[in-house]
This record gives sequence, C-alpha cells and structure tokens, in this order.
Amino acid sequence: MKVEHRTIIQARPDTIFAIYSDVPHWHTWDPDTRHASLDGPLRLGATGKLTPTKGRTVPMRVTEFVTGRSFTVESRIPLFRMVFEHELTPCEAGTEVVHRVTFSGLLSMVLGPMLCRQLNAGLPITLGNLKQLAEARTAA
Repeated sequence: MKVEHRTIIQARPDTIFAIYSDVPHWHTWDPDTRHASLDGPLRLGATGKLTPTKGRTVPMRVTEFVTGRSFTVESRIPLFRMVFEHELTPCEAGTEVVHRVTFSGLLSMVLGPMLCRQLNAGLPITLGNLKQLAEARTAA
C-alpha cells in the first residue's frame, strides 16, 4: 500500500532540506507528528523515535540519505513496516517536493486502509505548511 502527495515550493532544495534537518521541530509543520527525535543529525543510519498525534511512539531509522535531495525513514513494529520517503527535485518554478509513504507486512491489510485515509487527509496539509515555511524563509 502506498500514498503519495507532491507540491511545488518556490524555494531552493537546500532551504527545504534545512527544515527537514531540524527533526525536533517537525511537529511545527507536520500536524500528524507530536514529537520526533534522532540520536544526532539527520544522516544515513541515524535512529530515533517518532510520536504521531494519533498513536504510539515508534522507532525510526534513516535508511536512505542524499544531502539536500532526499531521505527515507523506516519504522517497524511487529508485523508492520512503514517507509516515509521525502524527495526534492529542482524545477523551473522552484522545487518539486514529494512525500511518499509505503506500508508492508501482515498488519498492513488491517492498518493500511485507515492509515491511507489519514495520510491522504494529512499530507496535503503537511506539504502546505512546509511550503509556507520554506517560502517565508526564502522571502526573508
């Protein structure tokens, strides 16, 4: 199961990536995140925890990382895996931003439909907040 949303932000990828790198403040632009932390900077192999606004704290690990371009965070609980991909691609209008979430594991058939509904409602808001924050930083 996969959910994907995208937007164009009138800001450079490094401006947006700086917002991503400030993990303790993800909650300021992602309304589905209550708290997030890593054991250090956002980098390949970093581990931490994410507490959604609805649900329990889950472990997370950065499984892919390209500075200024993309990162992927994976969370696993028994019988369920969530992969959160974040991609930045420069374009004529600024930066195309893609957020993609993939579910797998035995519990994905049970949890997936509910989480897909939540993500389809929440990701456009998250991307809108990210856009507003990044464009405000660009204008400053």
